[in-house]
Amino acid sequence: MNPNIPFRDKETALKLSNAIKNEAKEDKHYKIMEVCGTHTMAIARSGLRSMLPSNVELVSGPGCPVCVTSQGEIDLFFELIDKGVSVVSFGDLLRIPGSNGQSLMDKRAHGADVSVVYSPLDTIKLAKASPDKHYTFLGIGFETTAPTVAALIMQAKKENIENLSVLSFCKTMPKAFELILSDTSLHLDGFLCPGHVTAITGISLYDPIIASKKAAVVAGFEPVEMLDAIYEIIGQVNKGEFHTVNKYRRVVPDEGSQAARDILSTVFYDNDATWRGLGKLEKSGLGIKEEYAEYDALKRFNLVPKDITEIKGCKCGQVLTGKIKPSACGLFGKKCTPEEPVGPCMVSSEGTCAAYYKYKLGEI
Repeated sequence: MNPNIPFRDKETALKLSNAIKNEAKEDKHYKIMEVCGTHTMAIARSGLRSMLPSNVELVSGPGCPVCVTSQGEIDLFFELIDKGVSVVSFGDLLRIPGSNGQSLMDKRAHGADVSVVYSPLDTIKLAKASPDKHYTFLGIGFETTAPTVAALIMQAKKENIENLSVLSFCKTMPKAFELILSDTSLHLDGFLCPGHVTAITGISLYDPIIASKKAAVVAGFEPVEMLDAIYEIIGQVNKGEFHTVNKYRRVVPDEGSQAARDILSTVFYDNDATWRGLGKLEKSGLGIKEEYAEYDALKRFNLVPKDITEIKGCKCGQVLTGKIKPSACGLFGKKCTPEEPVGPCMVSSEGTCAAYYKYKLGEI
């Protein structure tokens, strides 16, 4: 794609839409998973599905970090508050319900000390300003966010800040891809790959996808970029020739960021993690190394996530693995709305259910 073409240019988008319709064979159904929650929201916002032929289907994957956080992990947020800890998080965690139906916003309304920050490093400012309180940052995210969480821990140790810790439930994508690829019932042809994660990992992350004879295309988040990526995927499927294509080079280098990976390896080690919808995946989480143990909230407060299933009736797990659309959940748009969310897929700004509800995609 010509980098000089505007990424929202209507004429270019229509040309790509027509090219996709011409490339897609009438006797074949193409199923593409958009892994990133930001892609899910961007696709819904731009009305991109209406520009695709009926035999090109887009399904969502486990690319929303808030959504894949297990219920047992979420419940530890509230256990920390019950211990008198001041918790610090990004805004999209505030309304996620615990097993008892309460959210961090509810807790804050009843006097709990819950702070919202734009950067994990802002936790240091809070800890310095109130040395009589203990602040725990809720570390939720993928490879994209994890380096900033690691940087927080490194800086806290450097400054010898004692009233600060991190609850690390960051996760990494390789094992999730491995599990999805092993599920032949999904009948996937290719993946719209997450640019944010790739900016850290590099495109080698998608080697297993190519080895499984499926397409992997890294895409930006504008309509023209996403349509161009879908066109590339369909072309690869038709030819039966697969290779990773990075169509987001204006932001994402093929090799990713070695500096960010070095920060991750300095602070974290690979541990087993439980994903909502995917279950326990070996070495798919980021635990805090022993050298930084004093900043590990799990150890500091003797916390152990319980094996808790999703809230009754919530089908976030099936939505996150592309098995169902949100409208197939009996709670969607009824008991579960953005105003009163039941599951994290409706709470998160990157959640599939939130995207389908906001852009009225309930019947798609």
